[in-house]
Amino acid sequence: MGEVLGNQVSASAAVKAQWEQELNAAFEQLHINCDERTAGRIARYHEMLADWNTRMNLTGDTEFATSLDRHYTDSLAPLANEQLFPEGASLIDVGSGAGFPGLPLAIARPDLQVTLLDSLMKRITFLDAVVKDLGLTNVQLVHSRAEDGGKNAKLREQFDIAVARAVAPLPVLCELLLPFVRVGGRMICYKGPSAEEELQAGQKAAHMLGGAAVEVIPVVLPNQPDWQHCLLACEKKVKTVRQYPRKAGTPSRSPLGVSAAKPE
Repeated sequence: MGEVLGNQVSASAAVKAQWEQELNAAFEQLHINCDERTAGRIARYHEMLADWNTRMNLTGDTEFATSLDRHYTDSLAPLANEQLFPEGASLIDVGSGAGFPGLPLAIARPDLQVTLLDSLMKRITFLDAVVKDLGLTNVQLVHSRAEDGGKNAKLREQFDIAVARAVAPLPVLCELLLPFVRVGGRMICYKGPSAEEELQAGQKAAHMLGGAAVEVIPVVLPNQPDWQHCLLACEKKVKTVRQYPRKAGTPSRSPLGVSAAKPE
């Protein structure tokens, strides 16, 4: 779909126009209201992703036909549920990677104040380049491990929403995300077929971290009806006790709700 010129991947104007047409069709099928610049900006984002992916490992497949549903519509589908993303909400994407889902959300909803957090500087460098190229004024970048960020007073319990996609099992995500969420806000985890298996332990972990019951919200992608996607959402009821999150690596090694995990 693109032309390779030297060490740069670029797409022709006709190809990008086709991408925009397919994106707008997907938005219409999802019944989401996006900023009018969304399709064009995501097409440019994809072009940059394909280019940078030739020099660093950001994602496994940069074919637009694959990425359309796997990355872009999957990231944006929850916007159809207007209660999940209130007007003007602050949001942190924990373990953002190549920017999913936080960057598409920031592009589609300029009213959201989005922070992208990732532990690898090379990914932050890529995200910074995209943010500057697209002129996004509602995005901030943080280079940090999630466990360290959750202890940072400038980030801890400062956000209306914390999201993560394809990062870790639910019990681990509870410990990584809920410390960022203010009381009254919520954690939203993008999940696939493993969601039900993780739910029981995740419920226990959420309770330990100040969360209410975890709610399962089905997500249907019109072009992929067989994909078993859902959101696991949890409202923050009380402040997270200071001992959480535990030090970097501990939540993954000893997930809350799964074993007799102890603070370290």
